[in-house]
Amino acid sequence: MIIDTLDNLGKYVGLNPLFADVTEFLKQHDLNTMEAGKYPIKGDDLFVNITVAKGCTPEAAVLETHVRMIDIQIPLDTAETFGYTPLGDLPPFDYNAEKDITKYGTTLAQTYVTCRPGQMAIFFPQDGHAPCISESAEIKKAIFKVKA
Repeated sequence: MIIDTLDNLGKYVGLNPLFADVTEFLKQHDLNTMEAGKYPIKGDDLFVNITVAKGCTPEAAVLETHVRMIDIQIPLDTAETFGYTPLGDLPPFDYNAEKDITKYGTTLAQTYVTCRPGQMAIFFPQDGHAPCISESAEIKKAIFKVKA
């Protein structure tokens, strides 16, 4: 897991070659003005979902992991808190290969971190993460899905 500002995303391009495409996309697009939807960047290997999600409490947030994709999650209009638990500390659950997601039910996260607009959280396949924790009723956010 990486927590940082969007300005520093370029420092992480050595971790995945598609991160360079994310930084280029951010230079050319204003995420705040984009409508909700899925925007392909490099086919199934890289795309961004702009979404408005319901905010929830830490107790209602659901931990998840992905096998094939890395998430770069960016809150756009309000602060968003993410729960975190390493994959090795999570109980076994069924993986949905079609959607590339394992959801861990009511398991509470081990720790929490808050990102504000202009910041990002990067979750790798080994990072259990519970998104959408917020005092706001809704969170407009961007989720870049990057092939791991």
